[in-house]
Amino acid sequence: MHRRTFCATLLALPAALAGAKELACDIAVIGGGVGGCAAALAALRDGSRVILTEETDWIGGQLTAQGVPPDEHQWIETHGCTRLYREYRNAVRDHYRSNYPLTDAARALPNLNPGNSWVSRISHEPRVALSVLEAMLAPYVSSGRLTVLLRHQPVAADHSRDFVRSVRLKNLDSGAERVLHAAYFLDATEQGDLLPLAKTELVTGFESRRQTGEPHAPEQAQRANIQSCTYCFAMDYHPGEDHTIDRPESYGFWKNYVPDLHPAWLGKLFSLTSVEPATLKPRPFTFDPACDGRSSARCLWTYRRVLDRKNFVAGSYASDICVVNWPQNDYWLGNIGGVNPQEANRNLEQAKQLSLSLFYWLQTEVPRPDGGQGWPGLRLRPDVMGTKDGLAKYPYIRESRRIQSEFTVLEQHVGLDARMAVTGQPREKVRAEHFADSVGIGSYRIDLHPSTGGDNYIDIASLPFEIPLGALIPKRVENLIPAAKNIGVTHLTNGCYRLHPVEWNIGEAAGYLAAEAIQRRVPPRKIRNTKKMLVDFQTKISARGVELAWPDR
Repeated sequence: MHRRTFCATLLALPAALAGAKELACDIAVIGGGVGGCAAALAALRDGSRVILTEETDWIGGQLTAQGVPPDEHQWIETHGCTRLYREYRNAVRDHYRSNYPLTDAARALPNLNPGNSWVSRISHEPRVALSVLEAMLAPYVSSGRLTVLLRHQPVAADHSRDFVRSVRLKNLDSGAERVLHAAYFLDATEQGDLLPLAKTELVTGFESRRQTGEPHAPEQAQRANIQSCTYCFAMDYHPGEDHTIDRPESYGFWKNYVPDLHPAWLGKLFSLTSVEPATLKPRPFTFDPACDGRSSARCLWTYRRVLDRKNFVAGSYASDICVVNWPQNDYWLGNIGGVNPQEANRNLEQAKQLSLSLFYWLQTEVPRPDGGQGWPGLRLRPDVMGTKDGLAKYPYIRESRRIQSEFTVLEQHVGLDARMAVTGQPREKVRAEHFADSVGIGSYRIDLHPSTGGDNYIDIASLPFEIPLGALIPKRVENLIPAAKNIGVTHLTNGCYRLHPVEWNIGEAAGYLAAEAIQRRVPPRKIRNTKKMLVDFQTKISARGVELAWPDR
């Protein structure tokens, strides 16, 4: 079908087709995570009608259902993210100021960090993230331009040649199915679930050095080699009380498990000694619910704390609240994507068993500073995660299926040492590759956690980078756009393009791109490959607060 006819036909569809089982919109965003929410907001702000679907009952992905406080770069408070992401961050702080009993000192902090964790500048509770995201979307829901379908999972796609015609969803509670028709489909699922359904060319796992030329790539491609996932959980501490859970079924295995990774792990997984990702040397931690601030050994209690009770009026909270997303509960003994459902479910259950076993170990056997063992006063907080078992609603996903794209970001474009080798410039002058089609920026180390292929940490210094539009455009399919961690990156560069502000930027760019394509009635690749259209698009999104390049330093 000709592109103009295709678009015109879909845009002429009413908001609801005959029969409640079919819906139509301009842009269907499949997946309501960080990228999906940003994509929906961008498309809505550009005048589109949007349907946003989500597999769980919480939108927000990493921020909410996965329980992961934001991982951000050191300049985040002043630059290096989109204006819309900054609105989200500001709204989080305003939510605490408006609804929580903050101390006067905490309320006056312009850069309030509710949890005062040492890996996030704005560590906050999943439910606060949910409230803020719902508030940002609320005006569009009430106006009728946004429909949100929770607990809906894509199960099939109807495609004709280079176009996706519709996507079939299953309601995970009732089993009922419905069909979405749209001019554009944005895949913002956590694992790129729409790509195989729509027969979109994709990549999984670790590419070979011959394929990418990346210095840290293996000789042979490893399609099943995926970064570990993690079931996060929240806990607090009540001294003198006993909240010990029943011994998890797989506790014996996990208590004695010694990771079989290369290079070798340093003893048992359940230990207060991990490995330093960049050097793989011993990385000692301490664990004490009474610890605060930073120490030379680094206290895990404050590592990903989402509520520091000292930020609040005395007596408001009996304990801090901490999220556990640690090296000790990364699960890498099997994949949960790209495998049969039985294998995926088995690995999901073992990932849950790992996290519950870690919590039980903390309650009963972790070494204490006083020479004792265990902290029985530790308490799971199911209410914080919105679940019955206390674990997050969804595992933290670090790596997704990825499109085969018009342009793929390689280690040579963003890695520090690789850039120095390519450009011949010294460390103090070298910069990441400049992309003429940039639609955003980000910064993070190439940080890969232990993987299902048996790799230990792969941690490589990188440079502040740009997000090329070519990485958002599939080689063939015209009306499917990736809007999360499924863009044209490699196993290695996914390690720095996967974090919260970057995923948000990707989703926001995808939403603007789909809306622009509808307005111009041309496919996204033409916008990228026509100089005037590209410049007009970049000018437009820049005016809306998308930073396209890092400032000179």
